[in-house]
Amino acid sequence: MTNTAYPQSYYAASANPAPLRPALQDDVETDVCIIGAGYTGLSSALFLLEHGFRVTVLEAAKVGFGASGRNGGQIVNSYSRDIDVIERSVDPKQAQLMGQMAFEGARIIRDRVARYQIQCDLKDGGVFAALTPKQMGHLESQQKLWERYGHTQLELMDRRRIREVVACDQYIGGMLDMSGGHIHPLNLALGEAAAVESLGGVIHEQSAAIKIERGASPVVHTAQGKVRAKFVIVAGNAYLGNLVPELAAKSMPCGTQVITTEPLGEALASSLLPQDYCVEDCNYLLDYYRLSADKRLIFGGGVVYGARDPANIEAIIRPNMLKAFPQLKDVKIDYAWTGNFLLTLSRLPQVGRLGDNIYYSQGCSGHGVTYTHLAGKVLAEALRGQAERFDAFAGLPHYPFPGGQLLRTPLTAMGAWYYSLRDKLGV
Repeated sequence: MTNTAYPQSYYAASANPAPLRPALQDDVETDVCIIGAGYTGLSSALFLLEHGFRVTVLEAAKVGFGASGRNGGQIVNSYSRDIDVIERSVDPKQAQLMGQMAFEGARIIRDRVARYQIQCDLKDGGVFAALTPKQMGHLESQQKLWERYGHTQLELMDRRRIREVVACDQYIGGMLDMSGGHIHPLNLALGEAAAVESLGGVIHEQSAAIKIERGASPVVHTAQGKVRAKFVIVAGNAYLGNLVPELAAKSMPCGTQVITTEPLGEALASSLLPQDYCVEDCNYLLDYYRLSADKRLIFGGGVVYGARDPANIEAIIRPNMLKAFPQLKDVKIDYAWTGNFLLTLSRLPQVGRLGDNIYYSQGCSGHGVTYTHLAGKVLAEALRGQAERFDAFAGLPHYPFPGGQLLRTPLTAMGAWYYSLRDKLGV
């Protein structure tokens, strides 16, 4: 039996109160059974309920237990591979649709927070920080690319300007995206779950799906019950295990690490990030950080391929934090945790349908906060018979990892080592 309590994290310690959601104990019928109560599952559930579907959500642990409740809490637009990469691999109509959707997830989050009055410390403004002239050049191209798709809330920053928003000497410039921002990720998930229930949706925690009986009316089995549905949405991402073998072959769980300082006090906190924006650098293996509502620094980075839990998270991440902010050398770390995200070989999400009635979205590749909210809308559209945007995602190439599950971890780690070496050398 896996441990299904929240891992010890700053988010779990500061979570809003939530009701106990009992495990599924009997046989139920519904229109849509959703596997996974993270952002993908909750977003899908909300869009479906708003259009009159009956929805039952099965969660193996607790709402937001996986990446949705453990991530860096940053609202970052586009996908893990940007629109220019997509433009090179698909036809112009598909690229146009993907480009138009690249900024929708952030709007969906803000709409949900406003409509359902979700208390999740939403703040506007996200910074991409450049460490080298090459990275700065990339941001200049990115601004032009995003503006081509109508995304205009962007400001390029030189060395002087970026120092006004982040007290770090490493950066030579950056780009500010005012439609980016940050949230308390677990409280966003808990607020969305409450919204699902307010519309009549049912969420069962501690109810892992152990088998999907495929067919005209699919049946999802748990240890103590089953759900018969017209449609199934598989939204387990890095925590799906081998429930759907054809999805496991094309993806790999990876761990990312986050630490949180003790409260810094208003003066020190606002000296680091005067406008309270969140920041991520432009390295391949990037660092990302922001302030919490109670003025702690939340700092993340590092990737563990294959999703082992590293023995000492603080030892991996703290040196990076001190490189950015040496002024924090005497500050205590109160929380350190790891969370898994799902990586695909292309770094693009995998969306599709198995048979006529089992839909899935997975593999945000570390770029999930906004994408998952969009995915919920796109999946709900497909179930309502509007498949154009779903098909744009489903048409992206899905590659199996070379060497299968045995070699995917060492090969990917080698690739990451190569790219992080390039970051260090500035090439």
